[in-house]
Parts: sequence; C-alpha cells; structure tokens
Amino acid sequence: MSRTREVAALPARVVGRRPRRFGRFALAALILLCGLTLLLGFANKDRCTGPTFDQWGRSAPDYEKRNKSEVCYSDIQHLWIGRDIDRHVFPYVDGGIDSKGVLTGGTVEYPVLTGLLIWAGAVFAHTDAAFLLFSALLMAPFGLATAWLLGKLSGWRALLWAIGPPMVLYAFHNWDLPVAFCSVAAVYVVHRGWGRTPRPLVDRAVVAAVLLGLGFAFKIYPAAFVLPLCLYVLTGGREGLAGGKYDWPGAVKVALASAVTVVLVNLPFAVLGFAGWQASFTFQQLRRVDITTNSIWFWSMRPFMPDESMQAVVGVLSPVGILGSFALACWLGWRRCRREGVYPWVPVSAAMLCGFLLLHKVHSPQYTLWLVPMFVLLRIPLGWVFAYFAADIAMGVGIFRWYYAIEFGQPSGIYDGLSAQAVVIGVWGRAALLVALFFVFLRAQVAFRDRPLDRFLPVTSDEKAKR
Repeated sequence: MSRTREVAALPARVVGRRPRRFGRFALAALILLCGLTLLLGFANKDRCTGPTFDQWGRSAPDYEKRNKSEVCYSDIQHLWIGRDIDRHVFPYVDGGIDSKGVLTGGTVEYPVLTGLLIWAGAVFAHTDAAFLLFSALLMAPFGLATAWLLGKLSGWRALLWAIGPPMVLYAFHNWDLPVAFCSVAAVYVVHRGWGRTPRPLVDRAVVAAVLLGLGFAFKIYPAAFVLPLCLYVLTGGREGLAGGKYDWPGAVKVALASAVTVVLVNLPFAVLGFAGWQASFTFQQLRRVDITTNSIWFWSMRPFMPDESMQAVVGVLSPVGILGSFALACWLGWRRCRREGVYPWVPVSAAMLCGFLLLHKVHSPQYTLWLVPMFVLLRIPLGWVFAYFAADIAMGVGIFRWYYAIEFGQPSGIYDGLSAQAVVIGVWGRAALLVALFFVFLRAQVAFRDRPLDRFLPVTSDEKAKR
C-alpha cells in the first residue's frame, strides 16, 4: 500500500481534525498577550517589594504583614533569606540538612536545575526585589516559549495558558515555568517532530523522554509521563504495530533516555556534594502535613487525629495512593488503546497529574501552572476549566488573607469572614474537580493535529523513482 493510501486509511481520530486557521499573525498575537500577562503577573508580585530594605536586603517595612494582607506573596522573594541565596552560595556543593530539618550551605528544597536557576537569579542581586526581577527575567522566556508551542499545537485554545488567571497569580510565585515548558515541549516533539527531516516515532519519543528527564530535574513530576510515553511507543503510536508486534526495544530505549538524562544532570552535584544534593530530597521526605501544605490530608484528618498519628498515616497513604492513581490511569488508557488502536499517552499523563495533585501531601497554589497545559492540549469542555480556575482563585487569594487573619489576630474562624470560607472552597473544590478531571481527561481527545503522517513514514524506493 502506498503512503498516500496508508494515510487515507487511518481513522480521523488518529490523524486528527484539521484545526481552525492559526497563522503567524495569530501566533504573534498570542505571544504578545502572554507577554503582557507575564508583566501583569510580575507587577502583582512586585507590590511586595521595597520601598526600603534592611541590612539583609529584605523589603521593609512590614514585609510579613504586607505579603499576606495584600496577597502579593511569592516564594521567590520569601526565600531570599534563609537558604543562603542572599549570600550567593552555589547550591548543594557545601550544603546539608541539620537535625531540625533546616537546610544549610546553599542547599534548596528543589531539584538541581531549579537550584541552578535560583542561584543564577541571585548572582547580581543584593535585595529581594532585585532577586525577584532577575528571576522573572530568567523565567519569562520559558512562559513565552510554552505559549508558542501550545499555540502551534492547539491554536487559540492556548489563550488558557497565555492570559489565564493562573499566569497572573503564579508565573513568578515559584520556579514553575521551566518545568511546564519541558512537559509541553515533550508533547510537541512526539507529535510534530522538528526540522524538515522525517523522524521515526522512537527517535521523537527519545527526545521527548530527555525533555521529561530535564523536567524531573526542575520539579520531579514530568518523570511520571515517561511511563505512558513508553506505552505509546510500545503499541506503535498512531503508526500502529509493525507486524502486530509490540515495540519492546523502542519502549526500553525511551525509558533509558529519560533515566540517563536524570542521572547525567544530577551526577555532578551528587559527586561534588552528596550531602547537599541528598538534603533536597530529605527535606521533602521530612516535610510535615500542616496548615501550609494546602492538601486534602490536613483538612480531612487533622480535626480527628493527633498530629503524629496523622503524619505517620499520610506518610504511607499519600505515596501508595499516588502510585495507585498512576496504575489506574495507565490501565484505563490501555483499555482505550484496545478499543481505538492508539495509546492515549497525553490523556493518561493528564490523569496521572490529577492523581498526583490530589494525593500528594503538599498542594502548593502554583501547581495549577502544571495543569493548565493539559487544559490546552486536551479537548475538554471549557466549563471544567473555568470551574477549576474559580476554585483556584478562591484558594490562591483566600489562603493568604486567612494567614494574615491568623498571624495578626484577626477573626479567622469559618464563620468570621470570607477568607476561611474561600480556603475551604479552594481545598475541596479543587479536590472534587481533580477527581472528576481524572476521568474526563482519560476520555478526552487531543486538541491538536499531528504532523501529517506521510512526513514521518519512510519513502519507498518505488516512490523515489516516481518522484
């Protein structure tokens, strides 16, 4: 069968629907809008800086009061003090963690590429305001590049990323834009490739696995997407199984590419300063479930269980639940593959992310930035998206107003004001929506059209002669 007939024989759900026209002008407009939103997001956080600074470069006066009452808190500005960032100490190499769980010697609680990004943002900074500015300048290109890739894939649906409320609230809340870029770039190379030279599926998936490995070195979670990507390669992707045989060598190659990437990125730090490198993981393992973690575990267990018992139970239930959600998502994806012929690796990845966000012991507000690309890449009703944004806004605003009420002696009970009520809506609203989205994502079709299949298929000698 010729390549033309082979492509024509594919069902429409595999080739993908032709998207509405989205040309260069539209893509430029999208990136411009994203840039304006990033500026707004920076201005939102910059409200907490200055106007004066103390001897450590901390904004004054009343920094702790302002960042909560005015809802302009960011981890970037806050961590200027307490991690030796203000002292420009290179991360991990001379660091560690003491008996009280306090990080020392430049170690931060994030994987190594985020640690490098933090250090780079502080090199020329001498105040928390300058650190916020330089960090924003380093991360903004990742936000714009993510918008570009999403626009190339899903057209105007990428506005959910470019101008959505999460970008204003969280673009510079923490260091999450680079990891979002890695995840989206992995999807892009699998389904669109790069350059004009046709690339086999395994080659595209290997590059995607490298990107997911780099994502792991920023914020861990993209590593979970390697498993559904391996299953996608194992079953032949949209090209289908060659000779009806599973592609085990290809799947193993993809897994190894990701694993080798993680090792190569982490190895220099582990060799030069093992204690500091290990301390970043130890810190997360020791982190307690408390009022700052925003997870369902604290809100569901703390009223009925002593603190130490709760910590022990969550230490088991959280990882077991996350792994169980991953297994369920992959299994349901396999069942869909048996029906449709293509393993839905992007929907499965989105469902796995929902499981992680729901069941992890920490659910920081900026994690919403991890989820937004899935709203763009998968064709789900926008009502789900707007409902999640509403719950997220309630959480993102309410939590800091509630902290302000607690810390500065204001009424903070559930009947005393909107802040505590907003937090409850945020915690349980997000949780309910994540459960629903787990299954909505698994049924969803992708919102992008793959590169035409004949650009990936090898050219036969007969077709070369015809040309």
